[in-house]
Formats: sequence, C-alpha cells, structure tokens
Amino acid sequence: MRKLFLCAAIAVLGITSVNAQEFKAAVNAGLITGDASDFYSFNLTLDAAYLWEVLDQVQVGVASGYSHSFAKEIAGFKGDDVSFLPLAAAGRLALSESFAFGADLGYAIGLNDGNDGGFYYAPRIQYGVSESIDIVAKYTGVSRDGGTFNTITLGIEFGL
Repeated sequence: MRKLFLCAAIAVLGITSVNAQEFKAAVNAGLITGDASDFYSFNLTLDAAYLWEVLDQVQVGVASGYSHSFAKEIAGFKGDDVSFLPLAAAGRLALSESFAFGADLGYAIGLNDGNDGGFYYAPRIQYGVSESIDIVAKYTGVSRDGGTFNTITLGIEFGL
C-alpha cells in the first residue's frame, strides 16, 4: 500500500511540475433565481480554484469557495441566511484570447442549520481584462431535496 501511495504521489508531482499551474480567487455578487427568490434577495460569493493546463486551450483542477445568500424580511419575519461551501472539479476552455467558458461540478456542503447541501453545478463565461484579471458571469445551482437553490452572479477573478 505504501508503494502504491508513493507511486501515485510521484506521478501527481511529475504531472504538476510539467504543466502550467494557476491559482485563481474571485469575488462575486448576484441575485437569487427560481423559487428561492421569494425568500432570499442577494448573494455574495468568494471562489478559489487551482487549475492545471492539460492542453493549450484547456485547464482542469479543483474549486471551492463560500456562498452566502441573504434572507428577505417578509411580513415582519426574517428567516435565516443560507450558506454553502462547494467542493468541485473545475474545467476551463479558452474560446479566444479574451473569452473562456467553464464549469464546476461537485457537492455544496450546507453550512447553516437545516441545510443539508446538494449537487453543485456552476457554468461560467469569463472575459479577460488583463493577464491576471477576468470578469466572470456565473450561474450556480445546488440541487437539494425539495428543490434547487440558484444564483446568477457577476464578479472579478484574480490570477495569483
């Protein structure tokens, strides 16, 4: 078992040292869509991704972050805010020098009481303002028992 682990570790280190790597962090703000928009008004999200270049136009990696949606006050009552911690695989495809399309797929862990989380998906399109700054438009969905929790956000992503 130790030999298998050692071989896997050497392979991963070999692959990551040959291919370009990039760490990205983003700040996004947006609106809640679907049925959840009746109870929640606004979303703030912090994203992080570690990507490896596997082909000239293709990057794959891992993504995580923190998503917080603010509850509306309805008839004098305000419910609890909703928070998620997504853990996902990430993929990006450069369509041109400035535009890229991508998606994150995984699981979003619910961080507040009564929030079990669910399947996480986040397609995105991004426009490169400079070599290290992108503007990102993203649709995020969390499929949970009893429905989905969806947001549309716009943000800025920094390559670090």
